[in-house]
Amino acid sequence: MKTLTVALGDRSYPIYLGKGILDRLPALLVEVSKGGATIIVTDSNVGPLYGERVASLLGPGTAVCALPAGEEQKRFAQIDWLCGQFLEAGLDRGSMVVALGGGVVGDMAGFAAAVFMRGIRFVQIPTTIVAQVDSSVGGKTGVNHPLGKNTIGAFYQPSAVVIDMALLESLPDREIRAGMAEVIKHGVIADADLFAYLERESRAILAKNVQALDMPILRSCEIKSAIVAMDEREHGRRAELNYGHTFGHAIEAVSEYSRFLHGEALALGMHAAGVLACTLGMVDAAFVARQRACIQAYGLPTVWPELPVDAALEAMRHDKKARSGKLKLIVPDRIGHVVQRTDVDDAALRDALEALRG
Repeated sequence: MKTLTVALGDRSYPIYLGKGILDRLPALLVEVSKGGATIIVTDSNVGPLYGERVASLLGPGTAVCALPAGEEQKRFAQIDWLCGQFLEAGLDRGSMVVALGGGVVGDMAGFAAAVFMRGIRFVQIPTTIVAQVDSSVGGKTGVNHPLGKNTIGAFYQPSAVVIDMALLESLPDREIRAGMAEVIKHGVIADADLFAYLERESRAILAKNVQALDMPILRSCEIKSAIVAMDEREHGRRAELNYGHTFGHAIEAVSEYSRFLHGEALALGMHAAGVLACTLGMVDAAFVARQRACIQAYGLPTVWPELPVDAALEAMRHDKKARSGKLKLIVPDRIGHVVQRTDVDDAALRDALEALRG
C-alpha cells in the first residue's frame, strides 16, 4: 500500500492506494470514524457488488442507500433525497458518509455531506478510474443544472480516500476507456513521461493489467494532490486540471448527459483544445496528431459528426469558470505543460468545435 497526503493544513487527509486494501478499511479509518453513525452512499451498479461487504467492514448499524446510476441523476433533487436518508438513518454532526462508487456518487455524497447539518465527515472509496484519479481527490462536490455541469456545489474535502485497485477488475471495458481520459489529461498538463508511458502501455492497461495501471493511477493522484495543495479553490494553477473540460462539459450538456460518459466527452474536449492551441499558434499539427492518436488508442472518440456547434458554444458561455463573460481556457504549448488563456474569441472556439464534426 502507498500513502499520499493532500496537504491542506488542518484539512489535510490521506490517500491510501493499493490492491486488496478494502479489507483493511476499519484500520485505515480508525482516526476518521470516531464511533458515530455511518451511512454508505452508492448506486444501483456498485451497491450490489460491494455495498454489503463495505457495510460489514464498517460495523453493525451501518446504513446503505443506493442512488440510480447515471450522470442524469446528478441533480439537486437527489441531494434532498440523500439528506432525508441521512435523517432516517439517525445521522448527526458526529456521523460519517462513505461514498462508494464513481464520480457521480462521490460528487453527490460529498455535496450532501457538506450541507447536511452544515457539514459532516465523509470518505471516498472510488470504484472507477475517473473517480480514483480525479473526482475523489480535491474536494469538488456538486450537481448539474440543465444550463451547466457542476454549477451547484461546494468545495468540501474528504477525511480520507481509499483506492483499492482490485475494484477495477469488475469495471466494464467502456468505463476503463473513459477513465483513462483523465489520466491522459494529467500527462498532457504536467508529465510528458506519463504521457509517453500511456502511449506505450495502452494494450496492457485496456486488458485491466493492474500492474500496468499502478503507475499512471499513482502518478495522477500525485499530480492532482500537489496542485490542490497549492490552489485548493481554483484561484490559479488548479484551473489547469480543467484541460479539455470546458469543451467537454458543453458536449455533455448538449447531449443531455446521456450519450457520452464523462471521460468520452473529455476526450472530445481535449482534441478540441489541441486544435484550438494549434489555431492559436501554440502547438503544431504534430502535437494535435500525437494527442489524437493516444486518445484513439484507448478507444475514445475524437469526432462527433452530429455535434450541434451553436448549442455547444452557448453551453460554454455558461461555464462556471467564466469571469465577467470571458472564458478561462486551458491550452497546451507542449506535452506536459499548459497555459491559461482568456483572450480566445468565438471564431476560434467555433473552429475547434467544427473540427470535432470530422
